[in-house]
Amino acid sequence: MFDINLFALFGQLLVGLINGSFYALLSLGLAIIFGLLKIINFAQGALYMLGAFIAFLALKYMGINYWAALIIVPVCVGLVGILMERFLIRPIANEDHLYSLLLTFGLALIIQGAFTHMFGSSGLSYAIPEELKGGNRLPFMYLPNYRAWIIIASVAVCFGTWYMIEKTKLGAYLRAGTENPQLMQAFGINVPLIVTLTFGFGVALAGFAGVMAAPVYSVSPDMGSNILIVVFAIVVIGGMGSIGGAILTGLGMGVVEGLTKYFYPEASTTVIFLVMVIVLLLKPAGLFGKEA
Repeated sequence: MFDINLFALFGQLLVGLINGSFYALLSLGLAIIFGLLKIINFAQGALYMLGAFIAFLALKYMGINYWAALIIVPVCVGLVGILMERFLIRPIANEDHLYSLLLTFGLALIIQGAFTHMFGSSGLSYAIPEELKGGNRLPFMYLPNYRAWIIIASVAVCFGTWYMIEKTKLGAYLRAGTENPQLMQAFGINVPLIVTLTFGFGVALAGFAGVMAAPVYSVSPDMGSNILIVVFAIVVIGGMGSIGGAILTGLGMGVVEGLTKYFYPEASTTVIFLVMVIVLLLKPAGLFGKEA
């Protein structure tokens, strides 16, 4: 029998929800890029790290605060993604998916190596904005304001993105342009531009997550590589290319990880991969994926 400490339990659930918020944002970006473009973007973690560093450097050298960085940094990271797609990924777009995986993996190593050379491997601190400092003591836990903001903002962005892609005319054009590009081009739609902007938007989500993560985790070159493998496992669990699956699985796996840290801490770093193995054995397409 477990002697349950509710304060500690809900504390771990909060940590799990925070981690799940970042998992959801990053896996959503991966799901958009793979589901719509069939590109396996292994540089997503490095672009997440890049977003955190841009926010840090913008505050230090240009005085750009957190709230402005939430808008500016995703745009900057999205522009980096647009350049990646246009000049590096597009030339191999008709090759096997393995080529894009290897290319983006190499880019991730280059970006991480460059930032390690410039800033070292130790973490850099980024202050929580004044408006979100402090917290509230609830009957069963203490809830820091910034942690609550992370959960609210990430859920809003994730489900706003899902609604745009699945329920709006813009999303219909986007899906049609990537599923049947010849037909859409016959109607005068610039399909290459749609592909480029979609890739840019997918990596912009990583930049947004990087800004939100900067005050919580140390800003370091390793922060992207540490989370990327977990995020890929979550995408597989949810179903490769499933937009809603990426969001729900990201949040859900964060909660599972938090509960595991409380009840059996030794398994907290491997529980997501255990779930992935079980899901692949029972439903290879993922929980929300469609069979090929």
